[in-house]
Amino acid sequence: MSRPGPDETRVLILAPRGRDAVVMEQLLAKSGTAATVCADGAAWLAGLEASAGSAIVTEEALAEVDPDALAAWIDRQPPWSDFPFIMLATRQAGRRPARGAAMVERLGNVVLLERPINAETLISAVASALRVRRRQYQARGHIREREQDQERLRVANETLERRVAERTREVEAARETLAFALDSAGMGTWDLDLLTDTARRSARHDAIFGYDAPLPHWGRQTFLAHVHPEDREAVTAAFAQAARAGTLDIEYRIVRPDGAVRWIAAKGRAEYRADGTPVRMAGIVLDRSDQRNTEEALRQAQKMEAIGQLTGGVAHDFNNLLTVIVGGLDMVLRKPDNVERVKRLADAAMTAARRGEQLTQQLLAFSRRQMLRPQTLNPNRLLIDFRPLAERAAGAAIELAFDLDPALDPIRVDPAQFEAAILNLVVNARDAMEAGTGSARIEVRSRNVRLDTAAVADKGVPPGAYVEIAVSDTGSGIAPDLMARVFEPFFTTKEVGKGTGLGLSQVYGFTRSAKGFVAIESEVGRGTTFRLRFPRSADPAGEETGMGERGVLPLRRAGEGETVLLVEDDEQVLTMAVESLEELRYKVVVARNAAEALAHLKDVQRIDILFSDVMMPGGMNGSQLAAEAQRLRPGLKVLLTSGYVADLDEGQVIGRGELPVLNKPYRRDELARSLRLVLGADDA
Repeated sequence: MSRPGPDETRVLILAPRGRDAVVMEQLLAKSGTAATVCADGAAWLAGLEASAGSAIVTEEALAEVDPDALAAWIDRQPPWSDFPFIMLATRQAGRRPARGAAMVERLGNVVLLERPINAETLISAVASALRVRRRQYQARGHIREREQDQERLRVANETLERRVAERTREVEAARETLAFALDSAGMGTWDLDLLTDTARRSARHDAIFGYDAPLPHWGRQTFLAHVHPEDREAVTAAFAQAARAGTLDIEYRIVRPDGAVRWIAAKGRAEYRADGTPVRMAGIVLDRSDQRNTEEALRQAQKMEAIGQLTGGVAHDFNNLLTVIVGGLDMVLRKPDNVERVKRLADAAMTAARRGEQLTQQLLAFSRRQMLRPQTLNPNRLLIDFRPLAERAAGAAIELAFDLDPALDPIRVDPAQFEAAILNLVVNARDAMEAGTGSARIEVRSRNVRLDTAAVADKGVPPGAYVEIAVSDTGSGIAPDLMARVFEPFFTTKEVGKGTGLGLSQVYGFTRSAKGFVAIESEVGRGTTFRLRFPRSADPAGEETGMGERGVLPLRRAGEGETVLLVEDDEQVLTMAVESLEELRYKVVVARNAAEALAHLKDVQRIDILFSDVMMPGGMNGSQLAAEAQRLRPGLKVLLTSGYVADLDEGQVIGRGELPVLNKPYRRDELARSLRLVLGADDA
């Protein structure tokens, strides 16, 4: 708080006549008040200019003071100051002269004391004037503090305004940068108020939806109206899920006002109230049509490259096989009377044909188009039965070990394809160790595993319980740059004539058909492990029938009058099948499509078994024909044959594995064995 200084508490006395000034000075000194006697008006004015707490002036002395100088000093006082004057007036009978009255009025804050006055009155008046002056100084302190506060506030406001302006410029710059970046990336922004169903969007957003200028209103229904009708249900569900889960990530098609269909990607996040109610969703939208077209073109190019590689490999291998077959038949036709030579050439042609059959089966396995007969089984039993065949494939120089978990869960697979896959891995492991040194060992292990989401993230299968069959070797390993290509058809590092390059492709295709996947671990110089992982089956395991060591069944010939309804649309295959069946002493009824077969089945003639190709023209395949045939003739035996299934979703698994299938190509003894199994071995 501001306090008055020493000069600001003194009293100036102007009483030049007589001893009034000396007497007043003495009285004030006794009361503890400092006083200064001024000789004349000029000295009194100078004292006022210097500083004082109050002033005593006699009426006659005031008349001698320069009125303009006094008025100027009074006017120069700051707003807080109203200087207190004490004037000793002479008692008068009437009004004061005009000049005297004007001077009194000009003083403003003035106390008139008429003479004669006593000491107490003077001291009291001076004390009162000084108190007033002190309050003025206090007011001055308050005013200064307020002015200082106002100054500080002004500075703070200016600083705040400057900081706000700087921050605003930064935000605007960041917003412009973000808008420029989003626009450069072709992204539009949207901010949807879920309560009012109104959205703020960038210009790019509406441009993506096909508008040259932004629409006046945009809400959920406006958005859904642009979504392609086939995608609308999925998009609606995705936004509902995003409101619950908090994130949106979806691709869909829209139809622009001009009818153009575009692919759109939308990403966003939801905002909630404290009670969990979604109130807002915001994000970006991006036109992905060009990118999808580019990706599709790349996939098509990769597909064509794979097809080129595939057809080249198939042509090479089949031309080799056909050279043996055609050359052998040509020499048989030239000299048919040389029985020994004919038999040797026929055996070579049959071997080449079987190699061609194996090649075809590997191709179908890779493309997942082979005929499957899945069974729920314990893979350990298959592996135990398969072990002698695997040992012969590995060779005596290689140690083959089996480590099988006795508590292994069942799986649902085609047993023949399962054994073929393991055999391919064993042969591949054997070949990897041919040029190696040291201990050569192949180990086949089985165990139960549980795979979490991270373990199957890029495998296209769900997490859960799996059965793992692992085949490990101590061979040369696979170089890192070749790991991504090992499942490609006809890709092989073996010498020409040492392998087709379809073995691992068959493994890949088989495991995918069984809803599983293959994982590879390899280190150059230390060996490789292939892990086949199949989902655990909830059904109990049954009796398994795989390749293993098949016994030789005696050839079954037809019983008295046994009739086969043969359904085949290929004339050459039909002729061969009729001849084979007649040699087995069956009576044959021929049909070239399902309609002809159904006509025979509706007749009264005897038919013991339906032998039909799976793939047929006319709109009904062999599996469907079998179902209709058994409806017309309950208990009718059925044997299907095929080498290819056109539709993965319909018919790949014939009758859920209940109908027997004879794979093409087949020999007469294989046909006889299949007929015996279907009709019953007790008739042999």
